[in-house]
Amino acid sequence: MTATLTQGAFSEKFRAMHPFAQTEEIAALQEAVEEIRELKREKNAVILSHFYMSPELQVQHADGGIADFVGDSLGLSVAAKSVEADNIIFCGVKFMAETAKILNPAKQVLLPSFEAGCSLAESITGADVRKLKAQYPGVPVVAYINTYAETKAEADICCTSRNALDIARSFDSDRLIFLPDLFMGRNLQTRIKAETGKELILWEGKCEVHEQFTPQRINGLKMMYPEAQVLVHWEVPDDTVADALTGAGGVVGSTSDILRFVGESQSRQFILGSECDLGATLRGMYPEKEFIVPCIKCPHMKQITIQRTLQALRAIGTEAERMYTVDLAEDIRQRALLPIERMLAFS
Repeated sequence: MTATLTQGAFSEKFRAMHPFAQTEEIAALQEAVEEIRELKREKNAVILSHFYMSPELQVQHADGGIADFVGDSLGLSVAAKSVEADNIIFCGVKFMAETAKILNPAKQVLLPSFEAGCSLAESITGADVRKLKAQYPGVPVVAYINTYAETKAEADICCTSRNALDIARSFDSDRLIFLPDLFMGRNLQTRIKAETGKELILWEGKCEVHEQFTPQRINGLKMMYPEAQVLVHWEVPDDTVADALTGAGGVVGSTSDILRFVGESQSRQFILGSECDLGATLRGMYPEKEFIVPCIKCPHMKQITIQRTLQALRAIGTEAERMYTVDLAEDIRQRALLPIERMLAFS
């Protein structure tokens, strides 16, 4: 693909995801995009980008952009495991980059900003899990992927929002410790209790983005758009979920569940209860449909920008690369690997 064709493809895809973008904004982004594409070849690097990244970081290489893979936490975990390049640039948050390193110890994993944390991951430590296990001896621990390596290392298995139900069903125990997301745990508990009778012991962690989708916020939008179906993530408060799917209906689930539901739905209008830039993903995938998106952005995800991604690539092979490199103690990495591999067996 020539440079001109690449630029045209990027502009078209970016506009589909961000229809109000100005020509000057796209032109400024295009310069960084072209340098990143060249540096990826030069430095033998790939870029993994989460659905919550800004639109310019989600445009895939084949569409003139920079991302070699765009996905949710599970999809990115699977992609990280199969990467052949020497360097992985992770456009996500710290726990995701750690997961990539756990799965690829021989690869160099770089995070464009170590300010990209996570309220859920930071709500619990490995020491907290050890206390829970002492309090509930013998009860299996299921750790949401949104945790740091030291927490994963104490778990029996990890899960994502996409496979949490299947993983919970797989245990013979009548109780499970599920951490750290309180609201996701409550939403899962409703389904799991009805299907299996299992009890979930929950932690008090919350996603600072998804907890803002209150019943009042979603119901106000439903009044304005009565025909719209509602798309809510597992991490949204359980009282919101209980209200949200009445009337026109919709789905509660993982990001991939939401994307699939929209593709299969006959509805033309949707209210999104998740991170703002998932709306950009949806507009890019389904330009013929309308998405009403309360634009609540994750401040941690937005620490990853195209300029910081460019700087991380430039740093490879220089003394500055240590500013971006994800390092884990080998004992923690090995202990965290088993619960992640058990999770991936459900993929």
